[in-house]
Amino acid sequence: MTIQIKRIYDGPAANDGFRILVDRIWPRGVSKDKAALDEWLKDIAPSTELRNWFGHDPAKFAEFRERYEKELASNGAVATLQNLLHAHPIVTLLYGAQDTEHNQAIVLRDYLQSK
Repeated sequence: MTIQIKRIYDGPAANDGFRILVDRIWPRGVSKDKAALDEWLKDIAPSTELRNWFGHDPAKFAEFRERYEKELASNGAVATLQNLLHAHPIVTLLYGAQDTEHNQAIVLRDYLQSK
């Protein structure tokens, strides 16, 4: 299985495979048709409290990673996502953040690959 990550604003591509939005909040300016989603897993996203604390501050990313991984360890949506990963050879985790190096999709991908 292959897990890719991609900004939802980049639009769908033929090699995306199964497309899953992993944000709790729908991305601004993206219609459901344009998103071309196969699944929206709101519950896999960081808690509102954690997301607000992080505020996409790269200086907080290491601690964000630790906190988010702790949330994932007790998050029932992880099993749902793992089932989707096993059912599809290519999965693209979609996120709305502008920062392509410090976001929850990176942490989620790394967490899933370590399991």
